[in-house]
Amino acid sequence: MEKWAARELRYLDLGDKRRNKRLIKMVEDLGAQPTSSVPQACGSIAATTAAYDLWNSPYIKPADISNGHVKSAIERAKEQEIVLAIQDTTNLDVTSHPATEGIGYLDHRKSLGLKVHTTLLSSKKGVPLGVIDQQVWSRNIEDLGIAKTRRKRQTEEKESQRCLEGLERTNKMLPAGIKIITVADSEADIFDLFNKERPENSHLLIRGTHNRKVNHTANYLHEAIRSSPKQGEVEVTVKRNPERPERIAKLTIRYETIEIEVPKNKLGRSQLKPVQLQVILAEEKNPPPDVKSISWLLLTTWEIHSLEDAVKCVEWYTYRWLIERYHYTLKSGCRIEELQLETGQRLSMALATYSIVAWRLLWLTYQARHNPEQSCETVFTTVEWQSLCVSVNKNPIPPAEPPTLTQAVRMIARLGGFLGRKGDGEPGVKTIWQGLRRLHDIAATWKLAHQISSHTF
Repeated sequence: MEKWAARELRYLDLGDKRRNKRLIKMVEDLGAQPTSSVPQACGSIAATTAAYDLWNSPYIKPADISNGHVKSAIERAKEQEIVLAIQDTTNLDVTSHPATEGIGYLDHRKSLGLKVHTTLLSSKKGVPLGVIDQQVWSRNIEDLGIAKTRRKRQTEEKESQRCLEGLERTNKMLPAGIKIITVADSEADIFDLFNKERPENSHLLIRGTHNRKVNHTANYLHEAIRSSPKQGEVEVTVKRNPERPERIAKLTIRYETIEIEVPKNKLGRSQLKPVQLQVILAEEKNPPPDVKSISWLLLTTWEIHSLEDAVKCVEWYTYRWLIERYHYTLKSGCRIEELQLETGQRLSMALATYSIVAWRLLWLTYQARHNPEQSCETVFTTVEWQSLCVSVNKNPIPPAEPPTLTQAVRMIARLGGFLGRKGDGEPGVKTIWQGLRRLHDIAATWKLAHQISSHTF
């Protein structure tokens, strides 16, 4: 069976078949051992040198590396009626490598690295479909003091412009027959984003933060939505993080159509008109002890005609968490911040490569949960699933039929330390990336043993 990287990058065009073949092999190797260093994953001096040469090539750009994956992501999106385009910004912190050229300050003068704004496509049920846009930039240290005057600048002069550019690129690349819901946290609570012209199939779902002036008897947004009657309740799953376990939260839902006025400090204010939005307030009244209660103020252009519509938006917003897991996988699983590369450009090339690997790890995690009966043979080679079954089941004879994808992913997670006890739920991406590294070695040994066996007389 064709390996996953070759299938994923079937649209790749780096201008030379040898470059295409080299990148596909790199992605396959890095995907098999995501936590390993580049030399460990590549397996030889020649392959490692080829990888670094590719990242240093003057003939290709990061977008050329990403393009093959983006086209495959669009093909997966075409199978969906509704897709979520989830945006978020993160830092690539390489402060420990200060000799790297072409990087800038991050949260303060002494933290160094690159800023990354990602748009991740997801199905409406939370299966990651791929990265469709990724903007990378470095801040000039000379601009450090300018942040204090950001309110006096146009949006196109601010980093928040990345949200608008991500929206525009997503709308341009996806076909008109797909409904696109752009989902983002409060960094995207920008009047210019709500005011931006969009095609009919494009909608916004943004977590609000500003207490905006509104055309309402309450005058301001927060007071206006809280004065609306309660419409019902919904239970949502709050994902775990390092500070808290996963839990179920019961949220009270309010919603209302509200007209947002043009901000007073907005340049060119007289030329602009108020924007009508659907506003949803989802609040948790009785959280567990020592747990901060949930309060989500959601601003959307999706039509809300019923409690069911509002609940649908709340559910979609819970999938914003996927992009946090994606960035976590990129940095903790693929360890991209530990790469010691000489320039920011090379780091950007490595980012474009590892972005494909990080997506695949996340996709495996959620595809197994949402499509439990899918055969693992659609994802893993025969050598991989047979050696996996033999290793985990302690049986030298593999099953006649391949296990389901869910069964295979759980076995991989067991190799990575997942215990699979009654209360453990489904395995997370961390145990999967740890298990994949072990599977790589197990499959290689299995393949070699069978080659030796077939030549024994």
